[in-house]
Amino acid sequence: MSFVTILNESAEHPVIILKDSITGAEAEIYSFGALLNAFRVPVKQELQNVVAGFESVADAKLNITNGFKSAKLCPFVCRMNKGSYRFIDTPYQVQKHFLADHAIHGLIYDGVYRVARREEFVTYASVTLIYEYKGEDPGYPFKFETSVTWKLEEGNRLSVTTSITNQNLAPIPMADGWHPYFSLGGSVDDWTLQFSKSKQLVYDAGLIPTGEKIEDSRFLNGSLLAGVQLDNGFEWENPKEKNQCIISSPFLKLLIEPAASYPVLQVYTPPHRKSIAIENLSGAPDNFNNGIGLAILSPGETQTFETSYVVTVL
Repeated sequence: MSFVTILNESAEHPVIILKDSITGAEAEIYSFGALLNAFRVPVKQELQNVVAGFESVADAKLNITNGFKSAKLCPFVCRMNKGSYRFIDTPYQVQKHFLADHAIHGLIYDGVYRVARREEFVTYASVTLIYEYKGEDPGYPFKFETSVTWKLEEGNRLSVTTSITNQNLAPIPMADGWHPYFSLGGSVDDWTLQFSKSKQLVYDAGLIPTGEKIEDSRFLNGSLLAGVQLDNGFEWENPKEKNQCIISSPFLKLLIEPAASYPVLQVYTPPHRKSIAIENLSGAPDNFNNGIGLAILSPGETQTFETSYVVTVL
């Protein structure tokens, strides 16, 4: 086989490697959080990791809420105002994790997934991980199943498909996203950012959308990130078209192509300037309250979300 999967069960929770046996490219997936901990590609006969991950599974368990590196954002994304919302005339108050005044990044970022399936073929390798949320948080007492499939293909292409199924007898609100940090070597100040036409979501001081959207064409044709600080959300102007986000360093290019199921792009540059968070989201932050991109899943209904990452050596 040109592509293989490697299951490492020496840590507290399994680690899965998807590997291209010809080029050496590999993706390291933790069953803890179903998160992408590393994406290593061959550069000048060495493997370079383009994902800012954790040192180990133990490190991830201890520090996942410190930056939420590669975290699965679900059933809500980014911030929820005061952690509260109303659904079908019933008020709910999320309990799990707050940053300042607001609940942040969902409820299953630290879920431990079971390895449901591994596939190895000439052209790709994949792993499917499954987690069942039982309604533990009183602010979201709705059961759902999350299935995550990571797939490594030729040409340093890695994709992730998430399917969420409502396991209740009534409708539930739902949003989904990812929170990876990418590092292309050196400083963010030496990289350029480019993405498809969009409008910026206006946030208040607490990073909650105001409902206003403004024109922002800074990155339409690519722009150097030197001195630029971002913690902003952008909504694709044409979400059903093939939208792209490209980060380029002097040596590497990362192409991110979300499906129409992820119409919002959140971009964050941390103070250390060594990586950049590019978050594909199914809706805006606080969409349990503002409704921007909020999905309502009927009993038994499944909704699927997909994005892909391709690394090219320049």
